[in-house]
Amino acid sequence: MNTRMRSATMAGAASVLVVSLSACGGVLPGGESDSSAPVRKGNDVKIGLLLPEKETARYEKFDRPIIKQKIAELTDGKGQLLYANADQDADLQNQQMQKMIDQKVDALLVDAVDAKVIAASVQKAKDAGIHVIAYDRLAQGPVDAYIGFDNELVGQTQGKELVEALGDKATKASKIVMINGSPTDPNAADFKAGARAELADSVTIAKSYDTVAWKPKNAKANMAQAIAAIGADNIAGVYSANDGMAGGIIEALKEAGVTKMPPITGQDAELAAVQRILAGDQYMSVYKPYPEEAATAAEMAVRVAQGRTIEFEALAMDRTDSPTTQQIRTASVSVVALTRDNIKQTVVKDKIFKVSEICTAKFATACAEAGLTH
Repeated sequence: MNTRMRSATMAGAASVLVVSLSACGGVLPGGESDSSAPVRKGNDVKIGLLLPEKETARYEKFDRPIIKQKIAELTDGKGQLLYANADQDADLQNQQMQKMIDQKVDALLVDAVDAKVIAASVQKAKDAGIHVIAYDRLAQGPVDAYIGFDNELVGQTQGKELVEALGDKATKASKIVMINGSPTDPNAADFKAGARAELADSVTIAKSYDTVAWKPKNAKANMAQAIAAIGADNIAGVYSANDGMAGGIIEALKEAGVTKMPPITGQDAELAAVQRILAGDQYMSVYKPYPEEAATAAEMAVRVAQGRTIEFEALAMDRTDSPTTQQIRTASVSVVALTRDNIKQTVVKDKIFKVSEICTAKFATACAEAGLTH
């Protein structure tokens, strides 16, 4: 589990008391309850959704439409979704959040560009009586709840798979390059910590970079620096925190004359990454079941907006601490290592991608070898 998360088992005894109190009280940061009766609303709730960027394909392709659809299902089509994407601009996201406060949304799902910078806006929303749920990234400030994936487990999965891919080459003589995520994203620190825990005893981390804004072009530049310092032939493997950056890393290696890629990790199971895995350019990705995360987040937002506190709390039974708020109610979603061997059992089975989307003419042979057929 994420080291900031407290297990539902540990919180179990306390949750009984919290649930009994919640029948007569409203939700406060950390899952506490006040003594006043909650305001109950019907289906005419207004939910705000703030997403951080468009570089990662998942946000526009999965998160936004799934959340919109789930809100409609839960409210008989009467609930309203207000949406904004910050394009990796923390100041813009604060402006977008202020606009939603002014529009008097009932609840906000916030995937922060910068977890620290957003804290003041979270406080403004709370002061305005708006429930705030940190979505996918743990925002600072008095959030009511957090839903996300087990971030350290993501990093551990990446690190473990990289070591296994190296096999007999996983020795202290093996040099690994780490291309980590954005320093403003708290998830990136968790990914890095989890990966380092798996890599440290098996290989040498020769170079490590934090990548501004998760941009593939910045990852490519970082990788080019690593190649210049270490030598392309001396790099045994590359830890890439996500798939978009893995694409930039592969470009840098190819431009350096590498024809057979070392094992390279990723995350998000993007279509291009799945195809690279089939082709052998990328070793693995981490599949995160976005439909489950998005649908649960939408339900959390609707239920807390409606004042249905017991149902809201039942969706988030774990606990997480942020730098500013303790014991935040948390829903944690697990992850799966995606390799060439389980594409059919993961992204195809869950209808993230159709075989026809993956297996274009360019990848027909690789798909046939992997048992992917139309």
